[in-house]
Amino acid sequence: MLKLELRNVVKRFGENTVCNGISLGVEQGQMVCLIGASGAGKSTVLRCINLLEPIEDGEIFLDEEDISIPGLNPQNVRSKIGMVFQNFNLFPHMTAFENAILAPKRIRGLSKVDLNAEIEMLFERFELTERMHNYPDQLSGGQQQRVAIVRALAMKPEVMLFDEITSALDPQLVGEVLDVLLQLKAQGMTMVLATHEMQFARQAADKICFLKDGKVVEEGTAKEIFNTPKQAETKAFLERALK
Repeated sequence: MLKLELRNVVKRFGENTVCNGISLGVEQGQMVCLIGASGAGKSTVLRCINLLEPIEDGEIFLDEEDISIPGLNPQNVRSKIGMVFQNFNLFPHMTAFENAILAPKRIRGLSKVDLNAEIEMLFERFELTERMHNYPDQLSGGQQQRVAIVRALAMKPEVMLFDEITSALDPQLVGEVLDVLLQLKAQGMTMVLATHEMQFARQAADKICFLKDGKVVEEGTAKEIFNTPKQAETKAFLERALK
């Protein structure tokens, strides 16, 4: 059974069609990587899934429920679908711990006492215990991104979305964030990533979707896409990206 499914999703910004009939299925526990050049529609797909952008046409299903119906409460959906952005988006006036506990307190309706142990375990899991009470500007970029992942996981989501989460990091910090994704994969988290990290996608993804001009040009296993791409556009992109 598909955990998440997009059917012919269309998203426009004015005259610009950014998602042009995108269909995509994600099974429980899969890591699906969206690859393609900047402007291909990868980030917009993620924003549509998380209801940050309304769609013009098509359907988006989570656990066989259409979550793209107009008027649906987006907060209920976002409590099930966590999203981590490339620029962290941490509140600068709050400590790492305060950033992580804010949404569960408000949306899950739990007290700080109820959540303390749970949040502390997440910080420990990602080797951030000593940084819990630091402010974002006291953390490295890799630490800030791991805090952003902790914050999303604190909502106990069923699906996690990651939008180019290593693109704002110095090269030496990329590995520590990608290691977190491997941990989540090993624990069975369902994930969709927009990424330029081709070697990571090749090694870790269960499914690769190559996007161009707002369409899924080709999809398959990492082995199929990287070793024997069927479409000329896919082959040309990978030749450039893997140089």
